Amino acid sequence: MATITSSCDLGELLERLHDRYNTPAFVAGDPVSVPHRFFVPGVAVQPRRCDIEIAGFLAATIAWGNRKAIVKNAGRMIDLLGDEPYCFVMNASPQELDSVSGFVHRTFNGGDFRSFLLSLRRIYSEFGSMGGFFEGEYARTGDIRSAIARFRSEFFVPPHAARCEKHLSSIERGAACKRTNMFLRWMIRRDGRGVDFGLWQAIPASALYLPLDVHSAATARSLGLLQRRQNDWRAVEEVTARLRGFDPADPVRFDFALFGAGIAGDMKLQG
Repeated sequence: MATITSSCDLGELLERLHDRYNTPAFVAGDPVSVPHRFFVPGVAVQPRRCDIEIAGFLAATIAWGNRKAIVKNAGRMIDLLGDEPYCFVMNASPQELDSVSGFVHRTFNGGDFRSFLLSLRRIYSEFGSMGGFFEGEYARTGDIRSAIARFRSEFFVPPHAARCEKHLSSIERGAACKRTNMFLRWMIRRDGRGVDFGLWQAIPASALYLPLDVHSAATARSLGLLQRRQNDWRAVEEVTARLRGFDPADPVRFDFALFGAGIAGDMKLQG
């Protein structure tokens, strides 16, 4: 690994890794490719904004395990919705909802999928969109953490099996909420580099927290950005605070540096 002798050296390394991985080439092998099906580059008002939100949320929901399997199965989810996620969520009959019953990704099964679709229907019916919910909650509190907590509470208002709740992590119970933070990164960050969407413009990128997983956590620890041994919310707070020291306006852009280097096994961290 490169020898880090100062915060300046570390900042330069993070910038180099960010430039290496925050590119359109990153998209194809990542779950973000699934909502990219509906994204039109260069268009300020996305005609399929709700499709992007729903596809992104579902892809993020199953984003654990082998990345190829995640991308494949997230694509299958959208295929099961007839490539019209918003229309299906809002209008599917009970029989059409039953058509997703055969879906499985690890411990996320067809029953979970059906319940998530009905919960999304309620969110869109009550708040207009997921973006509308998060932007409204952020305007009310100025804290994305409270928006994450309230979203989970609102999401599970419709009847559902208790097992569904494990698929949307609880910040109030100290979980790292990696998948929720990743979804928020996709929807909020806007840098014109072709990966994140920047749809929710009422929330600043400075409000985001790192989507901490085993790869980004390992890289962060190797670089001295994270001391906590558990990958929980306290670790998320710690590493995000350190990254804010390098870019207060957009600390989570370094997710590309930490995750990209970790997933690629890029332990030389040079060049």
